[in-house]
Amino acid sequence: MEGSSSDKLIVVTREPEGIATVTINRPKSLNSLTRPMMVDLAKAFKALAKDNSVRVIILSGAGRAFCSGVDLTAAQDVFKGDVKDPEADPVVQMEQCPKPIIGAINGLAITAGFEIALACDMLVAAKGAAFVDTHARFGIFPSWGLSQKLARFIGPNKAREVSLAAMPLSAEEAEKLGFVNYIVDQNEVLNKARQLAGAIMKNSQDLVLRYKSVINDGYKLDLRQGLAIEKLHNEKKVIKAMQYKNKRK
Repeated sequence: MEGSSSDKLIVVTREPEGIATVTINRPKSLNSLTRPMMVDLAKAFKALAKDNSVRVIILSGAGRAFCSGVDLTAAQDVFKGDVKDPEADPVVQMEQCPKPIIGAINGLAITAGFEIALACDMLVAAKGAAFVDTHARFGIFPSWGLSQKLARFIGPNKAREVSLAAMPLSAEEAEKLGFVNYIVDQNEVLNKARQLAGAIMKNSQDLVLRYKSVINDGYKLDLRQGLAIEKLHNEKKVIKAMQYKNKRK
C-alpha cells in the first residue's frame, strides 16, 4: 500500500476482470506478521471493500507458507498499544468486507495465520498444507476468534484436539470436515482460486454480496433468527423493486 513502511510485505494487485489478490510477502520468515504488516493488511481489505471495480478478493502467501503467525521476535511491538483498534485489525476488516474472500492456502497456516484463514469465505489449499493452533503451547490466548469459530467449522471435539494439543489439522482432513473447499497441487492453488472467483463473478454482484451477508450473519444465530434475516432481505428487495417500478411510471 502506498505510504506504508512495509510496502513490499503486503502486496495488492488488481486484475481488470474484477479479481484483487492480496499477498503476504515475507517468504523468508514464512510470512510471519509484524505490526506494520498487520496494519497494512487491514488497510488493504478496507480499501478493497470500497473499490467498486473489485468483485472477489484472493488472499495468499508468498513462498511455501500461507502465514506462520505473529513474528515472535517482534511480539512486543505487535501487541503494544491499542491492538483492538478495528482500523488496524486485519480480521475485523476481513469480516466487515462485503466481497467474497478466497483464501489460497499454499502451505502452513499457523495460529494468527490460522485465524486469518478462518476469516476467509472459502479456502483452496495445497496438498500437504496444514493448519496449526499454537496458542496453548505459548500461553497466549486467541484474540481473532479461533476459540469460537473453529468448533463451528469442524465440531467441538476435533477443535479441542487441534487447539488443546496443538495438533496440526491437515488440509486433507480439513476438506473432509468441510473447512477447506478444494485441495490441489501447490502450483495450482492460485489458479483454482481464480477459477472459483470467476464462477462467482458470473452471477449477480448485488445478490452475491447480499447472499454472503445473510449466510455469514445467519451462521452466528439459531435457525429461527437466521430465517428472519433471510425474510427481511427478501422484503427489502421487494420494496426496492416496487420503488423502482413507481419511479418509471
